[in-house]
Amino acid sequence: MIDLKQAPTLESLSPLLKNFWNVSAQKISLLDSQRDRSDGTPVFTIQGQYVAQGWTEWTQGFQFGSAIIQYDATGDSEFLDIGRQATVEHMASHVTHFGVHDHGFNNVSTYGALRRLMFEGRLPFDQWELNFYEMALKSSAAVQAYRWSETIDGDGFIYSFNGPHSLFCDTIRSLRSLSMGHALGHELMHENDDRVCLLDRMLQHAKSTARYSVYYDEGRDDYDQWGRVAHESIFNVIDGRYRCPSTQQGYSPFSTWTRGLAWIMTGYPEQLEYLNTIDDAELDLYGGREEIEAMMLKAAQASCDFFIENTPTDGIPYWDTGAPGLQQLGDYLNTTSDPFNAYEPIDSSAAAIGAQGLLRLGRYLNQRGSDGDKYTQAGLVTAQSLLSAPYLCSDPEHQGLLLHSVYHRPRGWDYMSDDSRVPRGEACMWGDYHLRELALYLQRLVDSGPYYTFFSDKA
Repeated sequence: MIDLKQAPTLESLSPLLKNFWNVSAQKISLLDSQRDRSDGTPVFTIQGQYVAQGWTEWTQGFQFGSAIIQYDATGDSEFLDIGRQATVEHMASHVTHFGVHDHGFNNVSTYGALRRLMFEGRLPFDQWELNFYEMALKSSAAVQAYRWSETIDGDGFIYSFNGPHSLFCDTIRSLRSLSMGHALGHELMHENDDRVCLLDRMLQHAKSTARYSVYYDEGRDDYDQWGRVAHESIFNVIDGRYRCPSTQQGYSPFSTWTRGLAWIMTGYPEQLEYLNTIDDAELDLYGGREEIEAMMLKAAQASCDFFIENTPTDGIPYWDTGAPGLQQLGDYLNTTSDPFNAYEPIDSSAAAIGAQGLLRLGRYLNQRGSDGDKYTQAGLVTAQSLLSAPYLCSDPEHQGLLLHSVYHRPRGWDYMSDDSRVPRGEACMWGDYHLRELALYLQRLVDSGPYYTFFSDKA
């Protein structure tokens, strides 16, 4: 489990963050200069070079969002120019993409980030430019909310690209899109001008995900464990009944794919932060603040507890808690992670995503008089590891920033350099982006800057 006694102070991370932004700048410039955008969206590296991988176009917002984050952290206008121009030229198709569940990834990371910077005074205020960002965010929210399946209990969920039977745990972070749309006063319009509230759909999806994707040691099945997460939940599309857990990228429906776990860990705390901008009277329409926050907090704490208990001491998890080769590693949870082992890969991208959730949850609890210190400490341990070797990539020829991530272990998509058949030494676009997002979160705390959220409470 994560060794909380190793937790650094926030201030002690300052030298690591300073070095990180220098390395990050080099990587963004390298990728921008070496990769032709007509070659498709970069997804992961092979021998240090980013390549596309056709499945869904869910990583382009991370590519351009990375440049925006770099500007946010450093003030270097070169990166603002890259991110802003690319958003205008390449992101429109993502705004109106009805075929994916990834709007909170692509569009909030680009249009949303630029809007936030304008409200923070980091960009010159321009009403028409603001209108452009907000129109994109409103459209994205409605398009995402339209991808909807209903359950037999009267709730519903944004269904995955697999189809209307499929609820992905990943989609909890696409709720950022619906929350942004609601904050901007937008609605989804159906036939006969039927108005659908985006807040309603956000809350329904959050509830369905908490109920079906997260386990609470309540006897649901023989593998029920506090905080375990199922990657996919399957429903009967005729009557909306839940059928079973499943997975696409994990080892088994009854183990925990750690990147899916990480989406849950971060998705709920940031929505809890967003709820602070909503009036009690509005939440009363959906069960009330107490009930809604309790649902989200339970999922957040359970998943974060599971991560702490099922991750090596330095905060970097293996790709799936049930991966069969883990038994060959001995007492692997009571030592540091080993990306060079011969049996199972690490997924550093899961750590980069999940660390932000740990930190946000710790802050949320402490602000409410509860003890959130263990989550804060776990997040700081994980961050320190990610900002250091062997995870932060210092090779000037390697286009990736965060090493030792995996994309799709069951399909064998990740590059494997030797006969052990264990991916290592490569990066992915979401890992690089979320490490930058984590570093920005920490940098603002170190600098006592504005607290970093995906939303702005200014509409």
